[in-house]
Amino acid sequence: MRSLYNRDGTVRDPHGLSLRRAPRHWTLPAHSNPEEAQKPMKISIPSLRALTVVASLALATPALAAEQFITVLTGGTSGVYYPLGVALANVIGKTIPAAKVSAQATKASVENLNLLQAGRGEIAFTLGDSLSDAWRGNPEAGFNAPLKKLRGVAAIYPNYIQIVASKDSGIRTLADLKGKRVSVGAPKSGTELNARAIFKAAGIEYKDLAKVEYLPFGESVELMKNRQLDATLQSAGLGVSSLRDLALSVPIVVVAIPPEIVKKTGDPAYLPATVPANTYQGQTEEVPTAAVQNFLVTHEGVSNETAYLMTKALWTNLDQLVAAHAAAKAINLKKALEGMPVPVHPGAERYYKEVGLVK
Repeated sequence: MRSLYNRDGTVRDPHGLSLRRAPRHWTLPAHSNPEEAQKPMKISIPSLRALTVVASLALATPALAAEQFITVLTGGTSGVYYPLGVALANVIGKTIPAAKVSAQATKASVENLNLLQAGRGEIAFTLGDSLSDAWRGNPEAGFNAPLKKLRGVAAIYPNYIQIVASKDSGIRTLADLKGKRVSVGAPKSGTELNARAIFKAAGIEYKDLAKVEYLPFGESVELMKNRQLDATLQSAGLGVSSLRDLALSVPIVVVAIPPEIVKKTGDPAYLPATVPANTYQGQTEEVPTAAVQNFLVTHEGVSNETAYLMTKALWTNLDQLVAAHAAAKAINLKKALEGMPVPVHPGAERYYKEVGLVK
């Protein structure tokens, strides 16, 4: 094999040139003239432009990176928010291919709103009464100060406040809950706030109950199956999986919340509603109850473009949310801004102007 080096130590070039072999250690020559060392380095204009571009990209990188992550804040995995949130994350990911989109399980409304205020999420599910409390800053509801960074995206479907008891418990009415073991949802969750409002309107205090459990839907159902609880209050879409599971395991009773009790809450967010017959196994008649509107919310730190694309992803892929859970059948574009208790994000408003909902 032919050597890469000439006899004099230079590197042989295939084109016939001889290149000096570099020494093992490079050193810069000392300046013979001290004043020469003080002269500023001369940089050509093209080099300066190149450095400027690199510096600009380096400064822009954090902002670009922050925009690439979108977290959808949902609720417990056995509720309705979670499957809908997973579906929403999927369609947002397809609409914004450069973004890394994920759905995060949470304790739902109250936690979601506090996370949004802190910039730890980009879009979230929440109950309307919790959203109103957050905007005003209601410490009793879990909001120590007004959350003024919140911005609306869309009104979606109503949550039905469903009180379900085991048939063996003997509970048939709200009054029968006194002296019983009841789960009211995770502490300071939207569900627990609903429980407080309905019980207060019905003249029931927590101290009237034999035991109060602050548990998510799935855990409440497991305790009922094991006869460690008598009833559970769950604020969710109709046909929520946790209650369907319970009805398949033990005979149940859906406890009525009469319209007069709903009115006594004194909160316009609570509306009279009905659980249709056969929503759950063994429930052969419709049952009056209360409903509260759900909303999708973001915060002011989310860019107009991202908010616009998230809103567009929701409304142009609604069939995929319906496939994830039947509660999404009640989501209606014409009602997207009804009852919104916070300002609508400009990006979302842009979409509504495009479709003619806002002039």
